[in-house]
Amino acid sequence: MKKTVVLYPGLAVSHFAPMVQLADALLDEGYAVAVAIIDPTVKGDIALAAAVDRAAASKPSVAFHKFPLIKDYSPAIVHDAKFIARYFDLVRRYNQHLHDLLLSMPPGSSVHALVVDMMSVEALGVADELGIPGYTFFPSNASALAATVQVPSIRAEGQPGLRELGDTPLSFHGVPPVPASHLTSEMLEGPGSETYEALMDMFARIQESRGILVNTFGSLEARAVGALGDPRIFPKMPPLYCVGPLVAGYSGEAKEEEHKCITWLDEQPEQSVVFLCFGGTGAGIHSEEQLKEMAIGLEKSGHRFLWVVRAPAPDDPEKPFDPRANPDLDALLPKGFLERTSGRGLVVKLWVPQVEVLNHKAVGAFVTHCGWNSVLEGISAGVPMLCWPMYAEQRMNKVFMVEEYRVGVEVIGWQQGMVKAKEIEAKVKLVMEGEEGKRLRARVSQHKEAAAVAWEDGGSSRSAFGQFLTDAGCLRQRPTRS
Repeated sequence: MKKTVVLYPGLAVSHFAPMVQLADALLDEGYAVAVAIIDPTVKGDIALAAAVDRAAASKPSVAFHKFPLIKDYSPAIVHDAKFIARYFDLVRRYNQHLHDLLLSMPPGSSVHALVVDMMSVEALGVADELGIPGYTFFPSNASALAATVQVPSIRAEGQPGLRELGDTPLSFHGVPPVPASHLTSEMLEGPGSETYEALMDMFARIQESRGILVNTFGSLEARAVGALGDPRIFPKMPPLYCVGPLVAGYSGEAKEEEHKCITWLDEQPEQSVVFLCFGGTGAGIHSEEQLKEMAIGLEKSGHRFLWVVRAPAPDDPEKPFDPRANPDLDALLPKGFLERTSGRGLVVKLWVPQVEVLNHKAVGAFVTHCGWNSVLEGISAGVPMLCWPMYAEQRMNKVFMVEEYRVGVEVIGWQQGMVKAKEIEAKVKLVMEGEEGKRLRARVSQHKEAAAVAWEDGGSSRSAFGQFLTDAGCLRQRPTRS
């Protein structure tokens, strides 16, 4: 009987992309793979819709099932105080679609396991009902998981909120001290608030799954992984499977039509280029003033650079904003900047093939928003990073990158809402010229080597993935939980 693993990704590119990478590993192990996803247009996410279509076209052996829009249901899935609660409600409303899909597997096949995104824990009840082992996929790092699960022990209802602690360092098992201000906005709301309670409920329910697949590899986060596996510290934590790094592959083969930035990089000396990119939407957060400071800093640094620029969001939040809008570089950047830096700098609008860029021999440093997918791509390419977090768990990621993994240096100005040209110039020179830059490069190279072998035969992530499949098979034979 053909065994099928059903993947149920979340409605964000940063959650969808790494989870779908699991499909290739499952196919390699002889499993059939089905990917179920709610129609991305429910939240108006054009980038996710395109990512789903590309994945479906590039993975013909994987069965993609897009759940249709529910009639007369159109809540605003926007990132506000009620986002998590609304998202839970959305997933819950699609449980019947998921139930029907799990029962409709072709004759001669059986569902070996259901793996749901961390934001889709509402679907785990469907797996329990059908006697299918239900697992959670955590697209971020083990350190963030460890810290977040411990937040309720820091503050109880009635105590001052975490926001009031400012930069006070908080001590968590398994991770370096984290300034209270670096926690996510939901955590900072504190006990009693709707957003805080929704987030903590989500992490409590993640721990009720049969196990958690984390997009990391053991040697990168040995301390956090060790703590999470200690029942004296985390008595409710299910088995943890470190199955990363799940990043898009890079073959190194020439393509019929290269992006213009790759052609430009081919002409640059080895490890000479600073690459600046702030994720799929993060770059749109920079104001016009910030873009000008960045330009001045890059110019004064004297180093080569490849910079991805998006148009700033309007000052008035009520005004419509299209993050795909072409930025007017002449208006946004200092007068004459493009002409003065022509040859040693390249400014690209909107997008570049990031994995390919990071793996290019000319790239010597990566200025990143600290989104976890970008961090793993930087580590896997062996590129030291300048850490400039924007939102969500990126501030915590910055702490782990600088203090624990030691693969980057912090760009301090983000905490004041403006990174000045002088700091950009100094930090670029530090990484590209200084002794600290050499030490960073040596450490990230060690992590690169560990990442490369993690998925090879006998590697830590390959072994953890095999253990997950074995454990799911054993659970599949048992009756469902009461």
